[in-house]
Amino acid sequence: MTNSKERVGVIGIGRMGLAMVRHLIRGGYTVTVADINADNVAKALEMGAVSAATPAALGKQADFVILGVGYDDEVNQVVLGQDGLLDALAAGSVIAVSSTVAPDTVKALNQRACAKGIAVLDAPICRGRWFADEGKLLALFGGDKPVVERGRAVYGTFCSDMAHLGDVGHGQVAKAINNMLLWVNSIGLIEAGRVAESTGIDLPGLRAALMMSSAKSQALEDWDQTTFTWALKDMQIVSKMTDQAGLSLPITGAVKELVKEARRIKATNPPNWTGKPK
Repeated sequence: MTNSKERVGVIGIGRMGLAMVRHLIRGGYTVTVADINADNVAKALEMGAVSAATPAALGKQADFVILGVGYDDEVNQVVLGQDGLLDALAAGSVIAVSSTVAPDTVKALNQRACAKGIAVLDAPICRGRWFADEGKLLALFGGDKPVVERGRAVYGTFCSDMAHLGDVGHGQVAKAINNMLLWVNSIGLIEAGRVAESTGIDLPGLRAALMMSSAKSQALEDWDQTTFTWALKDMQIVSKMTDQAGLSLPITGAVKELVKEARRIKATNPPNWTGKPK
């Protein structure tokens, strides 16, 4: 199936998912949505989407389905569970996993889908909700080239950048490494900010100077947008990969523990790198 205007389904339409739906509709796609949150569904309907009560019902109305649910078990339930997506999709359809999950999860899903003639596109996305609003997300693709090319047409409505990194699973590997480095940097910014504040230095001024130096980072630039909401899940994925590879990575282990407290710190009393009111 090569129609550039495929029937698109989106399962899991939170803050970023709704932005993606809006861009898809503006791009001329017919979009069907499903979500357990009725308010999110209502917002999507106002944009021009149609809704389905279950993943199976959505699968009968779509041939390219994007998953945006939060966790590995939710991905498996949506696809493989009762009223799941896999049994409803026609052969030749694509399941695009834009949830952040373990590489093993998406590879196992690919095996199940291939047995039914359905392709899986490993397609986690990077950047954040403001980039989603602007249609400037980054997609990290893993999968066969023809499937990736189908994905480029769809994801091009809300992504300004797309990278094909290898087979199914490699997209999630790339996302895990991206997030690992983000949280390493973000933990460092909490500690560096505490040290800097103790000296009385103007922290926003220091930030401006650092953004011109070797300490420049996306984490420092986007400090106000960082919430640590998904940090523990991200580091648990990295930890699983570390254990499977038999690697000893002490910094990774420390960051996994530190992000538990970092979410509270960031929400209550973080270093004020930007000078904005807390």
